[in-house]
Amino acid sequence: MTLSNNYLKRFSLIVTFLLALLITLTALSCGSTYINIFRYFSLEPLMQEIIIMRLMRVIIAFTVGGALSVAGAGYQAILRNVLADPFILGISGGASVGAAVAIILGISFLGFFTLPLFAFAGSLVVLSLVLLMSKGDGIEYSSNIILSGVILSTITSSLLMFIISYLNMSQLNSITWWLLGNLEPENWSLIVVSVVIAFAGTFTLFLYGREINACSMGEEVGYYLGISPVKLAFLVLGISSLMTACVVSISGIIGFVGLIIPHIVRKFIGSDHRKLIPYSLVCGGLYLVICDTIARTVVHPQILPVGVVTAIIGGPVFLWILNRRLKG
Repeated sequence: MTLSNNYLKRFSLIVTFLLALLITLTALSCGSTYINIFRYFSLEPLMQEIIIMRLMRVIIAFTVGGALSVAGAGYQAILRNVLADPFILGISGGASVGAAVAIILGISFLGFFTLPLFAFAGSLVVLSLVLLMSKGDGIEYSSNIILSGVILSTITSSLLMFIISYLNMSQLNSITWWLLGNLEPENWSLIVVSVVIAFAGTFTLFLYGREINACSMGEEVGYYLGISPVKLAFLVLGISSLMTACVVSISGIIGFVGLIIPHIVRKFIGSDHRKLIPYSLVCGGLYLVICDTIARTVVHPQILPVGVVTAIIGGPVFLWILNRRLKG
């Protein structure tokens, strides 16, 4: 049995690596102009520059998609609701409002750390309100979390619209892309910080995988195993919100990634978060790279906001999962 499991692990790792390689090569080749990257050194300098720009988008897409997926897995485990997601809970919206406030007020006392800091503050405010509004036990509590998140997500969207209505044209260009999601590289210092926090947060949650497994089955199980569910909840929710805030500050609001990917990964490898969290990072990153490639090619020569693609895919999936839960 152990030998079979080892072969299965090696096989899944090989398949994941080959799939990642294939998706990356496809993303670098496809776009407004098809480029054969295997002829990179024989290409014109302009074509090489295009490939480098596409590689930057791949890095950003992988970081954003992976961070949102891991954050979604963290929310789902602690809140014990498979429909929990940074977008649905309004965490992404809160982060975007915080970042928008920082831009409008011209606050930059911490340099490029200012934007993710304000985004993190906004996400924590929304998360606190969701938890305060979600009263009840069992199924009632689980349903109230989603309803509270949807309400607050609508409110944060309205706040963004209110902010946009009072902006001048230069400020408008800086804020509008948050409503649709955008992976254009802007501030590379901020992107590097987001990459570091995304991978560091994933590694930290991976280290707490056993504790998350226990608490995802109920607070009583956590107490029985000598774990403090409250401290773990603060840790996981805090890290998940920080990861969400960082990627929102560079990409804007991108929905449903944190819902779809953990749900799909859980079907294949189970609910052990020591496996679920790293696989969510990889699969979420690759998923958003695919969505970004579609956004760059489907209406050539225009580029769709990647948030539009994820919404078109994620909306029906959300309704399908919700329908299954209601039937269950």
